[in-house]
Amino acid sequence: MRGGRARLRTRAETGNITQRKKGTHDMGYTVAVLGATGAVGREILNILAEREFPADAVYALASGRSHGKRVTYGEDSELTIQDVGEFDFRGVDIVLSSPGSKVSAEYAPKAAEAGAVVIDNTSHFRMEPDVPLIVPEVNPGALAGYTKRGIVANPNCSTIQMVLALKPLHELATIRRVVVSTYQATSGSGKAAMDELFNQTRGIYMNEPAQPQEYPKQIAFNAIPHIDSFMDDGSTKEEWKMVHETRKILDPDVRVAPTCVRIATFIGHGESLNVEFEDEIDETSAADALREFPGISVVDHREDGGYVTPYECAGEDAVFISRLRRDPTVDNGLAFWCVSDNLRKGAALNTVQIAELLVEQHLR
Repeated sequence: MRGGRARLRTRAETGNITQRKKGTHDMGYTVAVLGATGAVGREILNILAEREFPADAVYALASGRSHGKRVTYGEDSELTIQDVGEFDFRGVDIVLSSPGSKVSAEYAPKAAEAGAVVIDNTSHFRMEPDVPLIVPEVNPGALAGYTKRGIVANPNCSTIQMVLALKPLHELATIRRVVVSTYQATSGSGKAAMDELFNQTRGIYMNEPAQPQEYPKQIAFNAIPHIDSFMDDGSTKEEWKMVHETRKILDPDVRVAPTCVRIATFIGHGESLNVEFEDEIDETSAADALREFPGISVVDHREDGGYVTPYECAGEDAVFISRLRRDPTVDNGLAFWCVSDNLRKGAALNTVQIAELLVEQHLR
């Protein structure tokens, strides 16, 4: 293992681990990753290893269909998938959960009741008032609220990169209103959606008709202005998430007008933002504030190729800001382009960063 860490123990080697008191972790924490066979779950395992999270035991959990399969953990280790339905959460300190809302709704409370802190990547708990919704760089102080339920929510992927970009600007000049259009990759819908894009693209070159299954229309060579289900007011649930999650994380007075679009890419979400401020703001001070903020990289050259695309951000941890410029249609306005790897900062990385903050500030 990297860094000379001890080989991870398995449940069979340790027997039933009894819950240890907080502050007695001489070697590390016991971590369970729920939804370990999914794209986000696999990325969580990779990032735990990459960042050398202080774990002396990691368990990979999924449904009974995946029991006994193997998933990678780091460069030279594998974990055996265990059936979450048979798993004993006693003795687990932290659960990183990304199995889908229905599964999380069932097992997150069970894990919390057993003494674990659950960091949930699904939408199920996000808007519950007694569950903190956390982007560590933006609202770390809200994490203290985890003690109410033993559950912490990870925001929606499109929300995470947006509020990270907005936070330093909000501190600088107070945001009044945000108009945002998203360009979201198929990985946000899961592996089956990525496969659909691949198969449709290949089929078109072979003169085969596209057969949409995961999406309501052909995704290959297309853009679909529809993510999640439609609501009564004509918006979609994805757009609703961006509005209300931003208010919960950043500021309840910030108004957000989103249009969320699925595009024919595999990884990396793009967002085009027009932001109106209460106070005067200029491009230079905005760029300086963004550059100094953790987790943000400003790549903005006013020349051909002087910006970052979704394809280029895949595998990267940062939220990239480009095309920063004045919006002349309002008194105090800026426009910019924002991209991020939706599987990393938009999901798995943010989840692990919450766990790191939890360990650093609360579980010692």
